[in-house]
Parts: sequence; C-alpha cells; structure tokens
Amino acid sequence: MSGTRDRDGYGGGSRPGRGGPAARPSLWVEEPTARRRMADPVRTAAVRAVLIVSLTMIQAMVAFFCTLAGSWLAFPMVVSSVASTVVATWAVLDVWVTRQAWHQRHGVVSEPSSSARRLRRERRRERRAARRQARQDGRIGQRGARQRLSELSEA
Repeated sequence: MSGTRDRDGYGGGSRPGRGGPAARPSLWVEEPTARRRMADPVRTAAVRAVLIVSLTMIQAMVAFFCTLAGSWLAFPMVVSSVASTVVATWAVLDVWVTRQAWHQRHGVVSEPSSSARRLRRERRRERRAARRQARQDGRIGQRGARQRLSELSEA
C-alpha cells in the first residue's frame, strides 16, 4: 500500500506508519515564456521612459498640491510639468522607434514570408552558388593537371 496515492494525490508516506516522507512537487516550476526577452537597446529605452514618466507624474502631483495650497511654487511647477510631459512623450516614442529600428535591422518579423527572410535566402543561395562554382573551377584545374601528368608518364 505504500506505493498508492493518498486522497491528496501524493505518495502514501506522509501518514504515520506508511514509510518515509511523501514526495512533494517542487515549489519552483520553470515554465516556458510566451514572449521573448526584449533587445538591450529597447529595454534601455523602456527603463528610461518608465523613469521619466514616473518622475513627470510625481512632478504633476506636486504642482497640483502646490496649486491647492496657494504656494508661490505652483506656477513654476505647472510650467515644468508641461515641459516634463513633452519629454515623457518623447521618451515613450523613443521606445517605439528603437523597437521598430531594432526589428528592421535584425530581420525579426513575425510573418513567415517576411522580406528579411527572403533576402537572407537569396544571399544564402548566392553564397552557395559561388562556393559551388569555386569548387568546380578547382576541379577543372586539377583534372587538367592529372591529364598532363598521365600524358608525361605515357611518353
């Protein structure tokens, strides 16, 4: 009976008198990720954008509270919040542009018939044809040398 499963689904060793301790599943289970990791330049731009956006939101809250309190700091904070909003928008657009440029440069397109793959296939075909031609040219030269050697040995 020690090899059967208990009601909880684990081996029958957790109760007294049934043998050793029960086999428990691991707490840490590696699961394959559905998405690939971001490229380094894209990740750098994304971290920069998150920091800038968060600082802009904090600055906007400080401007709001200064305005409610009637502080002299309210007007400079509102002006700088508007400028920070422009910078934050620029940072978010930088993430998008960096991502697009990286994908374009490295040929990562999700469609199977992408132009990047087609270009790589064409380049591969050209390289193979050039290697094949070089091998054939080399063989022709070798055949001529063998024929000359055989002619010399016959004479």
